Amino acid sequence: MSIVGNTVLWTQQIFTPLGSLGLFILAFIESSFFPVPPDILLIILALAEPYGQKTLLRKLMNGRKIRKVKRLFNKYGGWAVFVAGFTPIPYKVFTISSGIFKINLRTFIIASIFSRGLRFFIVAFLIMTFGKMIIEFIDGYFNLLSVFFVVVLMVVYFIYRRVKKRNLLTRI
Repeated sequence: MSIVGNTVLWTQQIFTPLGSLGLFILAFIESSFFPVPPDILLIILALAEPYGQKTLLRKLMNGRKIRKVKRLFNKYGGWAVFVAGFTPIPYKVFTISSGIFKINLRTFIIASIFSRGLRFFIVAFLIMTFGKMIIEFIDGYFNLLSVFFVVVLMVVYFIYRRVKKRNLLTRI
């Protein structure tokens, strides 16, 4: 048997009996120091229980809260992904949630490209413009500045909606 075949077999034997916990452990190990990708186990578990994410979600939240989050994700999913991609909010939580709540793939991709691209472009631009001296500033203040940027963006958005709503009401 090949190295890949042995790795697949080993992964199945060790982690599959643990289910979702096994996938979590394998993903953690892989992200830290182990070169075995968790995709193998993910495929096995997804085929065994394709709606496993909802089972896990039901363990974490009651049905009412799940429906509320789903409604919010359906309404603001693209914005949520954009904000998470730009700020220090853990992006993986929003990417996983996007899959669970079935956000439109095109919306997800566009929001991801713009938010992550904007974030990394700004960092690269600042480093190219100001050199090494900006790195310390970025390390100390980027998270705060990115949250500030998102708050300003949200305020502008809500002002825009309010003005637009007033203009519609005055026309009637």
